[in-house]
Amino acid sequence: MVRIEGGTFRMGSDEFYADETPVHERTLAAFDIDVHPVTNEQFAAFVEATGYVTVAERPLDPADFPGAVPSDLVPGGLVFTPTSGPVDLRDWRQWWRWGEGASWRHPFGPGSSVDDKPRHPVVQVSFADAAAYAEWVGRRLPTEAEFEFAARGGLDGARFAWGDAEHPDGRLMVNRWQGRFPYENTGAEGWVGTSPVMTFPPNGYGLYDVTGNVWEWTTDYYKPRHDAPDVAAVDAAGRENLLAAASAEPGSRIPRRVLKGGSHLCSPEYCLRYRPAARSPQADDTATTHIGFRCVRDA
Repeated sequence: MVRIEGGTFRMGSDEFYADETPVHERTLAAFDIDVHPVTNEQFAAFVEATGYVTVAERPLDPADFPGAVPSDLVPGGLVFTPTSGPVDLRDWRQWWRWGEGASWRHPFGPGSSVDDKPRHPVVQVSFADAAAYAEWVGRRLPTEAEFEFAARGGLDGARFAWGDAEHPDGRLMVNRWQGRFPYENTGAEGWVGTSPVMTFPPNGYGLYDVTGNVWEWTTDYYKPRHDAPDVAAVDAAGRENLLAAASAEPGSRIPRRVLKGGSHLCSPEYCLRYRPAARSPQADDTATTHIGFRCVRDA
C-alpha cells in the first residue's frame, strides 16, 4: 500500500461529462491505498481461504428482475462482445451480452479462464464481492473522493493522472481501447482486454492502473452531479437509505455505486473516462469483464 497524506483538492471537472460537475474542494484525512487493483491470484487466495461464492456464481432472485422469464435467470455476468462493424454508440446493448456461467474464474463464460492471468486485475466482481475481500484483508473500499485524490497523484486539477497531455513524448500511459470502438482494437502495448497490473507507468504517488485497465468500485452512491441532495435533517441511517434509493435506476430497487478510473474499453470517441475526475454508475449486483477494485485503510 501507499500512504496518501491528507489534504484539500479540487474534485471533479467542467471539461467533459455533466456528472463530473461542479468542480469543488474536498478535504481528506490521510489513508493508505493499494498500489494496484486486486489481482486474480489475490482474489483466488481469498476464495480458497474462505470458500466465498461471488454474486455472479449465485442463483438470481426473480424479485430483482420483474418480468423476466424464470428460465433466463441463471448465474453469470455481463460479457463484452465486439461488434462486426460500426454501430450506434448510444445503444450499449449491442456490445454487452449476458454471459451464462461467467464469473471471476471464467470472465467470458465456461470456455474462458484466468489460470494464465494471475497478475491481471480480477473482474466479474460485484460491490458485495469487493467489500467481502476488503473485510477479509482488514481494509475497506475507497470513497469516491479518496480514489480521485489518490488517482490525481498530486496533480490538482490536471486532466489525466499524469498531466494534461494525453501522450507525453508520444508515450501511451494507460490501457485503453486502441482503434474504432466497439469493433476494432489493436491493443494497448499489445494487450487487448485487461493487462497485468503495473504494466503502464505509475502516477505521482506511485500508484498503478488508477485509470484504464479496469473500472473500480467505490462506496459512494451515484448522483448525477456532485451536488449533494438536501438530507441535512435526516439521521445517518435515513440519509444512507435516501441516497441508496435515489441512486437506483427508475424501476429498480438495486442501488448504484460510483465506479472510478475507466477501463480498457474506454476510447476517446465513446468513453473518454480514463481520467481521475471521471465516474460511472453501476448497480451493486453487477459483475462485468471490465470492473475490478482496490482497497484502502485508514492511516
